[in-house]
Amino acid sequence: MPGDAKQQFPHARAPVRTCRAPTQISIPLLILSLSLIVPTGGFPQTIDRAKLDTLFDTLSAKKLAMGSLAIMQGGKLVCERAVGNGQPQAATYRIGSITKVFTAVMIYEAIEENKIALEDTLSEFFPELPNAGSITIADMLGHRSGLANFTAATTHFDTWKGQAQTHEQLLAFIRSQPPDFAPGTRADYNNSNFLLLGYILEKIYHREYKTILREKIIHRLGLKNTYYGDHPGFQGHEVVSYKYFDNQWQPEKAVNLDNFAGAGAIISTPQDLCKFINALFDGRCIHKSSLARMTRIEKDGYGWGLFPFGDSEHKGYGHNGKTEGFASSLQYYPESKLAIAYCANGEVYPKDEILKAVFKICFHERCTIPSFTPVTLGEGKLQRLTGTYDGDNGLQVRASLVHGGLVLETKGQQFDLEALSEVEFRNVRFGFFFDFDGNGKELVVHDAAATYRLRKQ
Repeated sequence: MPGDAKQQFPHARAPVRTCRAPTQISIPLLILSLSLIVPTGGFPQTIDRAKLDTLFDTLSAKKLAMGSLAIMQGGKLVCERAVGNGQPQAATYRIGSITKVFTAVMIYEAIEENKIALEDTLSEFFPELPNAGSITIADMLGHRSGLANFTAATTHFDTWKGQAQTHEQLLAFIRSQPPDFAPGTRADYNNSNFLLLGYILEKIYHREYKTILREKIIHRLGLKNTYYGDHPGFQGHEVVSYKYFDNQWQPEKAVNLDNFAGAGAIISTPQDLCKFINALFDGRCIHKSSLARMTRIEKDGYGWGLFPFGDSEHKGYGHNGKTEGFASSLQYYPESKLAIAYCANGEVYPKDEILKAVFKICFHERCTIPSFTPVTLGEGKLQRLTGTYDGDNGLQVRASLVHGGLVLETKGQQFDLEALSEVEFRNVRFGFFFDFDGNGKELVVHDAAATYRLRKQ
Protein backbone atom coordinates (compact mmCIF):
# COMPACT_ATOMS: atom_id res chain seq x y z
CA MET A 1 0.00 0.00 0.00
CA PRO A 2 1.62 3.24 -1.09
CA GLY A 3 3.16 5.42 1.61
CA ASP A 4 2.33 9.03 2.33
CA ALA A 5 4.85 11.43 0.78
CA LYS A 6 4.50 13.73 3.75
CA GLN A 7 5.12 10.98 6.24
CA GLN A 8 7.86 9.12 4.40
CA PHE A 9 11.34 10.23 3.57
CA PRO A 10 10.89 11.66 0.04
CA HIS A 11 11.08 9.40 -2.99
CA ALA A 12 12.03 6.30 -1.03
CA ARG A 13 10.27 3.09 -1.93
CA ALA A 14 7.21 2.79 0.30
CA PRO A 15 6.18 -0.19 2.44
CA VAL A 16 2.62 -1.52 2.35
CA ARG A 17 0.00 0.65 4.09
CA THR A 18 -3.73 1.32 4.27
CA CYS A 19 -5.09 4.93 5.02
CA ARG A 20 -4.44 8.70 5.48
CA ALA A 21 -6.00 12.08 6.47
CA PRO A 22 -5.20 15.76 6.08
CA THR A 23 -6.66 17.45 9.18
CA GLN A 24 -4.06 19.25 11.31
CA ILE A 25 -4.34 19.39 15.07
CA SER A 26 -1.85 19.52 17.92
CA ILE A 27 -2.42 16.85 20.54
CA PRO A 28 -0.83 16.84 24.00
CA LEU A 29 0.29 13.40 25.09
CA LEU A 30 -0.82 12.10 28.43
CA ILE A 31 1.05 9.37 30.22
CA LEU A 32 -1.28 6.63 31.32
CA SER A 33 -0.69 4.28 34.22
CA LEU A 34 1.92 1.57 34.33
CA SER A 35 1.09 -1.64 36.14
CA LEU A 36 3.71 -4.29 36.77
CA ILE A 37 3.00 -7.66 38.34
CA VAL A 38 6.10 -9.72 38.92
CA PRO A 39 5.51 -13.49 39.02
CA THR A 40 7.38 -15.87 41.27
CA GLY A 41 9.58 -18.42 39.53
CA GLY A 42 10.36 -18.70 35.84
CA PHE A 43 11.50 -15.86 33.61
CA PRO A 44 11.54 -12.96 33.99
CA GLN A 45 12.12 -12.97 37.76
CA THR A 46 12.08 -9.19 37.69
CA ILE A 47 11.32 -6.50 35.18
CA ASP A 48 13.31 -3.30 35.39
CA ARG A 49 10.39 -1.02 36.13
CA ALA A 50 12.52 2.10 36.26
CA LYS A 51 13.98 1.44 32.83
CA LEU A 52 10.57 0.78 31.27
CA ASP A 53 9.28 3.96 32.88
CA THR A 54 12.23 5.92 31.55
CA LEU A 55 11.73 4.57 28.03
CA PHE A 56 8.02 5.33 27.79
CA ASP A 57 8.12 8.56 29.79
CA THR A 58 10.80 9.88 27.44
CA LEU A 59 8.86 8.84 24.33
CA SER A 60 5.77 10.54 25.72
CA ALA A 61 7.49 13.73 26.80
CA LYS A 62 9.17 14.09 23.41
CA LYS A 63 5.93 13.26 21.55
CA LEU A 64 7.56 10.33 19.81
CA ALA A 65 4.96 7.59 20.28
CA MET A 66 1.34 6.83 21.12
CA GLY A 67 0.27 3.30 21.96
CA SER A 68 0.10 0.43 24.43
CA LEU A 69 2.38 -2.43 25.49
CA ALA A 70 1.60 -5.74 27.20
CA ILE A 71 4.00 -8.44 28.37
CA MET A 72 2.98 -11.89 29.58
CA GLN A 73 5.12 -14.66 31.03
CA GLY A 74 3.73 -18.14 31.47
CA GLY A 75 0.28 -16.83 30.60
CA LYS A 76 0.33 -14.19 33.34
CA LEU A 77 0.35 -10.46 32.76
CA VAL A 78 3.66 -9.03 34.01
CA CYS A 79 3.54 -5.60 32.44
CA GLU A 80 0.96 -3.28 30.93
CA ARG A 81 1.80 0.21 29.80
CA ALA A 82 -0.02 2.84 27.76
CA VAL A 83 1.26 6.14 26.42
CA GLY A 84 -0.90 8.48 24.40
CA ASN A 85 -3.78 10.87 24.07
CA GLY A 86 -5.90 9.65 26.95
CA GLN A 87 -6.86 6.31 25.42
CA PRO A 88 -9.54 4.48 27.41
CA GLN A 89 -8.35 1.56 29.48
CA ALA A 90 -9.99 -0.81 26.98
CA ALA A 91 -8.50 0.95 23.95
CA THR A 92 -8.53 -1.23 20.83
CA TYR A 93 -6.20 -0.94 17.85
CA ARG A 94 -6.18 -1.94 14.21
CA ILE A 95 -3.47 -4.60 14.18
CA GLY A 96 -2.91 -4.79 10.42
CA SER A 97 -0.99 -7.85 9.26
CA ILE A 98 -0.97 -9.56 12.65
CA THR A 99 -4.38 -10.64 11.33
CA LYS A 100 -2.41 -13.05 9.13
CA VAL A 101 -1.40 -15.10 12.18
CA PHE A 102 -5.08 -15.63 13.05
CA THR A 103 -5.78 -16.64 9.44
CA ALA A 104 -2.83 -19.04 9.38
CA VAL A 105 -3.97 -20.70 12.63
CA MET A 106 -7.46 -21.29 11.19
CA ILE A 107 -5.94 -22.72 8.00
CA TYR A 108 -3.83 -25.19 10.01
CA GLU A 109 -6.91 -26.16 12.02
CA ALA A 110 -8.80 -26.78 8.77
CA ILE A 111 -5.91 -29.01 7.66
CA GLU A 112 -6.15 -30.94 10.93
CA GLU A 113 -9.88 -31.40 10.25
CA ASN A 114 -9.00 -32.84 6.79
CA LYS A 115 -10.93 -30.09 5.05
CA ILE A 116 -7.87 -28.99 3.05
CA ALA A 117 -4.21 -29.95 2.72
CA LEU A 118 -1.00 -27.99 2.36
CA GLU A 119 -0.59 -29.51 -1.11
CA ASP A 120 -4.04 -28.47 -2.34
CA THR A 121 -3.87 -25.94 -5.14
CA LEU A 122 -5.53 -22.60 -5.56
CA SER A 123 -7.29 -23.94 -8.67
CA GLU A 124 -9.65 -25.93 -6.42
CA PHE A 125 -11.07 -22.63 -5.18
CA PHE A 126 -10.19 -19.89 -7.68
CA PRO A 127 -9.16 -21.55 -10.96
CA GLU A 128 -9.36 -18.25 -12.85
CA LEU A 129 -6.34 -16.74 -11.05
CA PRO A 130 -2.87 -16.79 -12.66
CA ASN A 131 -0.89 -20.01 -12.02
CA ALA A 132 -3.74 -21.31 -9.85
CA GLY A 133 -2.92 -24.91 -10.74
CA SER A 134 0.64 -24.53 -9.45
CA ILE A 135 0.05 -22.46 -6.31
CA THR A 136 -0.49 -24.48 -3.13
CA ILE A 137 -1.93 -23.60 0.27
CA ALA A 138 1.64 -23.88 1.58
CA ASP A 139 2.87 -21.39 -1.03
CA MET A 140 0.36 -18.83 0.17
CA LEU A 141 1.18 -19.42 3.86
CA GLY A 142 4.85 -18.83 3.06
CA HIS A 143 4.35 -15.88 0.67
CA ARG A 144 5.65 -17.99 -2.23
CA SER A 145 2.69 -17.80 -4.62
CA GLY A 146 4.11 -15.12 -6.91
CA LEU A 147 0.66 -13.57 -7.30
CA ALA A 148 0.37 -9.82 -7.76
CA ASN A 149 -0.29 -7.88 -4.56
CA PHE A 150 -3.85 -6.54 -4.60
CA THR A 151 -2.75 -3.52 -2.52
CA ALA A 152 0.08 -2.57 -4.89
CA ALA A 153 0.18 0.83 -6.56
CA THR A 154 -0.65 -0.78 -9.91
CA THR A 155 -4.18 -1.51 -8.66
CA HIS A 156 -4.68 2.22 -7.88
CA PHE A 157 -5.11 1.20 -4.29
CA ASP A 158 -5.27 4.75 -2.95
CA THR A 159 -8.40 5.46 -4.99
CA TRP A 160 -10.51 2.65 -3.54
CA LYS A 161 -9.07 1.61 -0.16
CA GLY A 162 -11.68 3.57 1.79
CA GLN A 163 -14.61 2.20 -0.20
CA ALA A 164 -16.19 -1.21 0.31
CA GLN A 165 -15.11 -3.70 -2.35
CA THR A 166 -16.74 -7.04 -3.14
CA HIS A 167 -14.82 -10.31 -3.23
CA GLU A 168 -15.11 -10.30 -7.00
CA GLN A 169 -13.70 -6.79 -7.29
CA LEU A 170 -10.68 -7.70 -5.16
CA LEU A 171 -10.16 -10.97 -7.04
CA ALA A 172 -10.27 -8.98 -10.27
CA PHE A 173 -7.32 -6.88 -9.07
CA ILE A 174 -5.26 -10.04 -8.61
CA ARG A 175 -6.48 -11.61 -11.84
CA SER A 176 -5.69 -8.54 -13.93
CA GLN A 177 -2.03 -8.26 -12.86
CA PRO A 178 0.79 -10.46 -14.20
CA PRO A 179 2.43 -12.74 -11.59
CA ASP A 180 5.62 -11.45 -9.96
CA PHE A 181 7.41 -14.80 -10.17
CA ALA A 182 6.79 -18.54 -10.64
CA PRO A 183 5.12 -20.24 -7.65
CA GLY A 184 7.51 -21.66 -5.08
CA THR A 185 10.65 -20.16 -6.59
CA ARG A 186 11.13 -17.50 -3.92
CA ALA A 187 9.34 -15.66 -1.13
CA ASP A 188 8.03 -12.10 -1.27
CA TYR A 189 5.63 -10.58 1.25
CA ASN A 190 2.22 -10.18 -0.34
CA ASN A 191 -1.24 -9.33 1.03
CA SER A 192 -2.99 -11.30 -1.72
CA ASN A 193 -1.87 -14.59 -0.18
CA PHE A 194 -3.79 -14.11 3.04
CA LEU A 195 -6.74 -12.39 1.44
CA LEU A 196 -7.19 -15.61 -0.58
CA LEU A 197 -6.59 -17.86 2.43
CA GLY A 198 -9.40 -16.00 4.21
CA TYR A 199 -11.67 -16.52 1.20
CA ILE A 200 -10.75 -20.21 1.14
CA LEU A 201 -11.78 -20.52 4.79
CA GLU A 202 -15.16 -19.08 3.86
CA LYS A 203 -15.57 -21.61 1.05
CA ILE A 204 -14.71 -24.68 3.12
CA TYR A 205 -16.72 -23.67 6.20
CA HIS A 206 -19.58 -22.01 4.28
CA ARG A 207 -19.52 -19.06 6.67
CA GLU A 208 -18.11 -15.54 6.69
CA TYR A 209 -14.54 -15.08 7.85
CA LYS A 210 -15.64 -13.02 10.86
CA THR A 211 -17.95 -15.82 12.01
CA ILE A 212 -15.22 -18.45 11.68
CA LEU A 213 -12.84 -16.16 13.58
CA ARG A 214 -15.29 -15.74 16.45
CA GLU A 215 -16.03 -19.45 16.71
CA LYS A 216 -12.53 -20.86 16.38
CA ILE A 217 -10.38 -18.30 18.16
CA ILE A 218 -12.12 -15.36 19.83
CA HIS A 219 -14.78 -17.22 21.82
CA ARG A 220 -12.63 -20.28 22.46
CA LEU A 221 -9.79 -18.23 23.97
CA GLY A 222 -11.94 -15.57 25.64
CA LEU A 223 -10.49 -12.65 23.71
CA LYS A 224 -12.98 -10.06 24.90
CA ASN A 225 -11.52 -7.10 23.03
CA THR A 226 -10.74 -8.74 19.69
CA TYR A 227 -13.09 -8.57 16.71
CA TYR A 228 -13.32 -8.27 12.95
CA GLY A 229 -13.47 -4.73 11.58
CA ASP A 230 -16.51 -4.70 9.30
CA HIS A 231 -17.77 -1.19 10.06
CA PRO A 232 -16.83 2.24 8.66
CA GLY A 233 -14.86 4.72 10.76
CA PHE A 234 -13.74 4.28 14.36
CA GLN A 235 -16.27 2.99 16.89
CA GLY A 236 -16.47 2.26 20.61
CA HIS A 237 -13.05 2.13 22.26
CA GLU A 238 -11.16 2.13 18.96
CA VAL A 239 -8.40 4.72 19.06
CA VAL A 240 -7.84 7.07 16.14
CA SER A 241 -4.46 6.84 14.46
CA TYR A 242 -2.16 9.79 13.88
CA LYS A 243 0.81 10.73 11.73
CA TYR A 244 3.41 13.30 12.64
CA PHE A 245 4.01 16.11 10.16
CA ASP A 246 5.16 19.72 10.45
CA ASN A 247 5.64 19.47 14.24
CA GLN A 248 2.09 18.22 14.82
CA TRP A 249 0.14 15.01 15.26
CA GLN A 250 -2.47 14.80 12.51
CA PRO A 251 -5.39 12.34 12.64
CA GLU A 252 -5.73 9.67 9.97
CA LYS A 253 -8.95 8.56 8.29
CA ALA A 254 -10.25 5.07 8.89
CA VAL A 255 -9.76 2.79 5.92
CA ASN A 256 -12.40 0.13 5.10
CA LEU A 257 -10.91 -2.87 6.91
CA ASP A 258 -13.32 -5.36 5.35
CA ASN A 259 -11.38 -4.95 2.10
CA PHE A 260 -8.40 -6.67 3.73
CA ALA A 261 -10.23 -9.55 5.40
CA GLY A 262 -7.82 -12.33 6.37
CA ALA A 263 -4.84 -10.16 5.45
CA GLY A 264 -5.48 -7.29 7.86
CA ALA A 265 -9.00 -6.66 9.20
CA ILE A 266 -8.76 -7.54 12.90
CA ILE A 267 -9.00 -5.07 15.79
CA SER A 268 -7.54 -6.03 19.16
CA THR A 269 -5.50 -5.02 22.22
CA PRO A 270 -1.94 -5.88 23.29
CA GLN A 271 -3.24 -7.97 26.18
CA ASP A 272 -5.57 -10.02 23.94
CA LEU A 273 -2.73 -10.52 21.45
CA CYS A 274 -0.52 -11.86 24.22
CA LYS A 275 -3.31 -14.22 25.29
CA PHE A 276 -3.67 -15.43 21.71
CA ILE A 277 -0.02 -16.18 21.02
CA ASN A 278 0.44 -17.72 24.45
CA ALA A 279 -2.46 -20.08 23.70
CA LEU A 280 -0.99 -20.85 20.28
CA PHE A 281 2.34 -21.98 21.74
CA ASP A 282 0.60 -23.66 24.68
CA GLY A 283 -1.16 -26.07 22.30
CA ARG A 284 -4.66 -24.68 22.68
CA CYS A 285 -5.12 -23.68 19.03
CA ILE A 286 -3.43 -26.22 16.77
CA HIS A 287 -1.42 -29.43 17.13
CA LYS A 288 2.32 -29.39 17.84
CA SER A 289 3.05 -30.68 14.35
CA SER A 290 1.14 -27.77 12.81
CA LEU A 291 2.94 -25.27 15.04
CA ALA A 292 6.26 -26.83 14.06
CA ARG A 293 5.46 -26.21 10.39
CA MET A 294 4.22 -22.70 11.13
CA THR A 295 7.49 -21.81 12.89
CA ARG A 296 9.84 -23.50 10.41
CA ILE A 297 12.00 -20.64 9.24
CA GLU A 298 13.61 -21.04 5.82
CA LYS A 299 16.97 -19.61 4.78
CA ASP A 300 15.26 -16.58 3.26
CA GLY A 301 13.84 -15.63 6.68
CA TYR A 302 10.23 -16.57 5.90
CA GLY A 303 8.22 -18.98 8.01
CA TRP A 304 4.89 -20.59 7.19
CA GLY A 305 2.65 -18.20 9.12
CA LEU A 306 5.18 -16.62 11.48
CA PHE A 307 8.48 -14.76 11.20
CA PRO A 308 11.63 -15.00 13.34
CA PHE A 309 12.27 -12.56 16.19
CA GLY A 310 14.89 -12.15 18.89
CA ASP A 311 18.56 -13.07 18.63
CA SER A 312 20.79 -16.15 18.72
CA GLU A 313 20.38 -16.51 22.48
CA HIS A 314 16.65 -15.82 22.63
CA LYS A 315 14.83 -17.27 19.63
CA GLY A 316 11.34 -15.96 19.09
CA TYR A 317 8.49 -15.95 16.58
CA GLY A 318 5.79 -13.49 15.70
CA HIS A 319 4.47 -10.99 13.19
CA ASN A 320 4.36 -7.24 12.65
CA GLY A 321 1.44 -5.19 11.40
CA LYS A 322 1.08 -1.79 9.78
CA THR A 323 -1.85 0.19 8.47
CA GLU A 324 -2.18 3.93 8.05
CA GLY A 325 -1.02 5.49 11.32
CA PHE A 326 -1.10 2.16 13.17
CA ALA A 327 1.92 -0.06 13.83
CA SER A 328 1.91 -3.28 15.82
CA SER A 329 4.10 -6.21 16.80
CA LEU A 330 3.40 -9.57 18.40
CA GLN A 331 6.31 -11.72 19.60
CA TYR A 332 6.71 -14.95 21.56
CA TYR A 333 9.84 -16.51 23.04
CA PRO A 334 9.11 -20.20 23.73
CA GLU A 335 12.04 -20.99 26.04
CA SER A 336 11.02 -18.16 28.35
CA LYS A 337 7.28 -18.46 27.67
CA LEU A 338 7.39 -14.71 27.16
CA ALA A 339 4.86 -12.83 25.02
CA ILE A 340 5.29 -9.19 23.98
CA ALA A 341 2.64 -7.17 22.16
CA TYR A 342 2.82 -3.53 21.21
CA CYS A 343 0.14 -1.54 19.38
CA ALA A 344 0.79 2.04 18.32
CA ASN A 345 -1.61 4.61 16.93
CA GLY A 346 1.06 7.27 16.55
CA GLU A 347 4.68 6.73 15.57
CA VAL A 348 7.67 9.02 15.20
CA TYR A 349 10.48 7.09 16.87
CA PRO A 350 10.34 3.77 14.99
CA LYS A 351 8.37 0.96 16.56
CA ASP A 352 11.21 -1.46 15.91
CA GLU A 353 13.62 0.67 17.95
CA ILE A 354 11.15 0.83 20.83
CA LEU A 355 10.75 -2.94 20.77
CA LYS A 356 14.50 -3.52 20.64
CA ALA A 357 14.72 -1.64 23.93
CA VAL A 358 11.78 -3.58 25.42
CA PHE A 359 13.41 -6.85 24.34
CA LYS A 360 16.71 -5.94 26.01
CA ILE A 361 14.95 -4.87 29.20
CA CYS A 362 12.97 -8.13 29.33
CA PHE A 363 16.09 -10.24 28.85
CA HIS A 364 18.28 -8.11 31.12
CA GLU A 365 20.61 -7.12 28.31
CA ARG A 366 22.48 -3.84 28.30
CA CYS A 367 20.11 -1.12 27.13
CA THR A 368 20.77 2.59 26.93
CA ILE A 369 17.58 4.62 26.78
CA PRO A 370 18.01 7.57 24.40
CA SER A 371 17.27 10.97 25.92
CA PHE A 372 16.76 12.71 22.55
CA THR A 373 18.53 15.72 24.07
CA PRO A 374 20.29 17.91 21.46
CA VAL A 375 24.06 18.31 21.62
CA THR A 376 26.34 20.86 19.97
CA LEU A 377 28.96 19.60 17.52
CA GLY A 378 31.79 21.55 15.98
CA GLU A 379 32.17 21.87 12.22
CA GLY A 380 35.14 19.51 12.27
CA LYS A 381 33.02 16.61 13.53
CA LEU A 382 30.24 17.43 11.09
CA GLN A 383 32.50 17.85 8.08
CA ARG A 384 33.45 14.16 7.93
CA LEU A 385 29.76 13.28 7.53
CA THR A 386 29.23 15.49 4.47
CA GLY A 387 29.00 14.02 1.00
CA THR A 388 26.57 12.10 -1.21
CA TYR A 389 24.94 8.85 -0.06
CA ASP A 390 23.20 6.37 -2.38
CA GLY A 391 20.67 3.64 -1.56
CA ASP A 392 19.79 0.46 -3.47
CA ASN A 393 16.25 1.75 -3.98
CA GLY A 394 17.38 4.78 -5.96
CA LEU A 395 17.30 7.17 -3.02
CA GLN A 396 20.18 9.69 -3.06
CA VAL A 397 20.92 12.08 -0.21
CA ARG A 398 23.48 14.87 -0.07
CA ALA A 399 24.79 15.99 3.34
CA SER A 400 26.38 19.43 3.59
CA LEU A 401 27.26 22.12 6.11
CA VAL A 402 25.00 25.18 6.13
CA HIS A 403 25.61 27.96 8.69
CA GLY A 404 27.53 25.54 10.88
CA GLY A 405 24.84 22.86 10.91
CA LEU A 406 24.31 19.62 8.99
CA VAL A 407 21.63 19.71 6.27
CA LEU A 408 20.42 16.81 4.12
CA GLU A 409 18.96 17.34 0.67
CA THR A 410 17.11 14.88 -1.54
CA LYS A 411 15.14 15.68 -4.70
CA GLY A 412 15.10 19.37 -3.92
CA GLN A 413 13.88 19.01 -0.32
CA GLN A 414 16.10 20.05 2.58
CA PHE A 415 16.10 18.73 6.12
CA ASP A 416 17.88 20.54 8.96
CA LEU A 417 19.43 18.04 11.35
CA GLU A 418 19.59 18.33 15.12
CA ALA A 419 22.51 16.40 16.63
CA LEU A 420 21.71 13.89 19.37
CA SER A 421 25.28 12.53 19.42
CA GLU A 422 28.29 12.57 17.11
CA VAL A 423 26.58 10.08 14.78
CA GLU A 424 22.85 10.36 15.62
CA PHE A 425 20.64 13.12 14.27
CA ARG A 426 16.99 14.06 14.07
CA ASN A 427 14.81 16.24 11.87
CA VAL A 428 12.32 17.60 14.39
CA ARG A 429 9.77 19.01 11.95
CA PHE A 430 9.06 15.76 10.11
CA GLY A 431 10.15 13.24 12.74
CA PHE A 432 12.97 11.56 10.78
CA PHE A 433 16.02 10.02 12.48
CA PHE A 434 19.45 9.65 10.88
CA ASP A 435 22.38 7.47 11.97
CA PHE A 436 25.87 7.73 10.47
CA ASP A 437 28.46 5.04 11.07
CA GLY A 438 31.59 6.07 12.94
CA ASN A 439 33.58 6.61 9.75
CA GLY A 440 30.88 8.57 7.93
CA LYS A 441 30.66 5.88 5.23
CA GLU A 442 27.06 4.81 5.76
CA LEU A 443 23.81 6.63 6.51
CA VAL A 444 20.71 4.97 7.92
CA VAL A 445 17.44 6.88 7.59
CA HIS A 446 14.56 5.99 9.93
CA ASP A 447 11.01 7.18 9.46
CA ALA A 448 7.80 5.81 10.91
CA ALA A 449 7.34 3.58 7.88
CA ALA A 450 10.70 2.01 7.16
CA THR A 451 14.49 2.07 7.42
CA TYR A 452 16.72 2.94 4.46
CA ARG A 453 20.44 2.23 4.24
CA LEU A 454 22.65 4.38 2.04
CA ARG A 455 26.39 4.23 1.30
CA LYS A 456 28.70 7.18 0.76
CA GLN A 457 29.96 7.64 -2.79
